[in-house]
Amino acid sequence: MSGSTSAPSTTSSSAVRLRRTLTLSDLIFYGIVLIQPIAPVPLYGVAQKLSDGHFVTIILIALFAMLITAVSYGRMGALYPTAGSAYTYVGKGLNPHLGFLAGWAMILDYLLQPLINTVWISTALHERYFTHIPYIAWAAIIAGIMTALNLAGVRSSAESNKILLFVMFIVVGFFVFLAIRFLYGTQGWTGLFSIQPIYDPRHFDLHRIWTATSFAALTYIGFDGVTTLAEDVENPKRNVLLAVVLTCVFAGLCSGFESYLGARIWPDWRSFPNLETAFMDICSRVGGRLLFNAMGVTLIVAAFGSGLTGTLGAARLLFGMGRDGVLPRRVFGHLSPGTSTPTYNILLIGVLAFVGAVALDRIGSAYEHAAELLNFGAFLAFMGVNFAAFWQFWVRNQQKYKRNWLRDATLPLIGFVFCSVIWWNLNHLAKIVGGLWFAVGVIYVGIKTRGFRSAPVMIDFRDS
Repeated sequence: MSGSTSAPSTTSSSAVRLRRTLTLSDLIFYGIVLIQPIAPVPLYGVAQKLSDGHFVTIILIALFAMLITAVSYGRMGALYPTAGSAYTYVGKGLNPHLGFLAGWAMILDYLLQPLINTVWISTALHERYFTHIPYIAWAAIIAGIMTALNLAGVRSSAESNKILLFVMFIVVGFFVFLAIRFLYGTQGWTGLFSIQPIYDPRHFDLHRIWTATSFAALTYIGFDGVTTLAEDVENPKRNVLLAVVLTCVFAGLCSGFESYLGARIWPDWRSFPNLETAFMDICSRVGGRLLFNAMGVTLIVAAFGSGLTGTLGAARLLFGMGRDGVLPRRVFGHLSPGTSTPTYNILLIGVLAFVGAVALDRIGSAYEHAAELLNFGAFLAFMGVNFAAFWQFWVRNQQKYKRNWLRDATLPLIGFVFCSVIWWNLNHLAKIVGGLWFAVGVIYVGIKTRGFRSAPVMIDFRDS
């Protein structure tokens, strides 16, 4: 891919460097849009089950790992301000072949995003609103609509995302207000302040905590998207790093507080009617049917918007790989005449979303398995970026400054180990399916590079 590997001309390079228009607050706002203030809500019931009532705890543990990883992302993003994120950082900071494998792991996440949104929306509509319509029918409807809209060229705009974010803050704000009023009105100050959501000695199990932490990390997925704007940021070495760290802090504190209130309002997760939509029942307890529906509709719209843009992003990524010969050009590099739409890719992703949603539902715990599988690729990327930061700033040290053992070696290695432990504790299905995907990537790049003797073809993440 010539566009992703060739160096820009002097003129264009100077123009890019002079166009620094985004401020720190712009980056943080973008990060909040990516993560969303309702990020822990669809995870709540499943996370409470996996951690045996310690969702707040695993959010905070995941925050520790994500903060260190965010530092690595921020530093590498300032050094290599281009799209591709982990793929670029591992490829340039460590090795092109490892970079390709990081990109291969990221592709799995792109393909899974429409699937996980299809699973949650279908579950919510079947379990809480239209129970007479079977889950498989909802999966076909949701995947079909997302596919049809993308084929028709419908796109979500920046303005609609801002409106949706505003609505999320309003709904979350009402929940927080009503939750505090409910707890204080029924239990007084003891209802508001308790260590039980963080540590309950009756149910605390360290192995379950570590296993569940990998699921809770889904709360933070998307923070690395901030680094893709590094080329247009004022003072990128400072602001990109601060933005990714502050975005993670926002996600952790906001998610932790919402989950804390939820655990105080409904302490026994075993009594939820449905785990995937458990937080809607918490909303109903403090705000009645109005808040139940407000949260439910907001979640469905947000998940649908995420699935819609995720389908397009994955289709564009596959098209780029087909166009540049990474995948068979005849199928993946096809554009529909007149519309310039990667039709085959959109249809393929729609089929994967439907078939995957149905297959995971047959296995059971569909949302949990989809989320864990998504985290397989995400944490491989996190591990790679942490180690790339260590290699770039401590081992290679081409920056001609005095190395700092804490910043350049200790922190990224701690991040690498922490993310490795979380990744290792993913469930068996995620490791089997993710491992097969990764093995295919290793074999594929090995064949393409004649036994790793030549550089792999670069993957273009710019339009995805």
